[in-house]
Amino acid sequence: MLNIAFKEWAAICEALACGRQRLILRKGGIHEEGGNFRPEHARFWLYPTHFHEQQQAGIKLGEHAILETAEANRPPAGFVRMSHFVDVTSVDYLQDLDELLKLDAEHIWSEATVRQRFAYRTPGLYVLRVNVFRAAEVIEIPEEPDYAGCKTWVPLKMELPTVGAKGVA
Repeated sequence: MLNIAFKEWAAICEALACGRQRLILRKGGIHEEGGNFRPEHARFWLYPTHFHEQQQAGIKLGEHAILETAEANRPPAGFVRMSHFVDVTSVDYLQDLDELLKLDAEHIWSEATVRQRFAYRTPGLYVLRVNVFRAAEVIEIPEEPDYAGCKTWVPLKMELPTVGAKGVA
């Protein structure tokens, strides 16, 4: 059972779900303490967010089919669809842009997005390497007011089952 979710673009969640991506890059949400991300949890549900225009401009041109799949899997208004969770295997904070850019083949963000996130406020980005798991069944939960806003971590109102999940290859 697990009740922590991590907000991320739906396209990135889809890339993780289909095995195209095995890492998450993160700077921090506006509503996080000090505006800084902290890798507080080693296991969490992926909470897809749907800001189509931002995601379309923020991912590589050759990856737009993933965005289309993410949009097709969008739940009805007022609900969040939980289908995948991750275990974090390592966390690094990269302050060297060249080292970060060497990870290009491991994610779908555009170079411009990586550069922008890296340079925001102070140079650097967290790199979370993850193992992704598909839940035994997809769970739709009501989108609570507490879940809203630009924050990374969302404590869910209920524990969601992880038993029977399968690793994504």
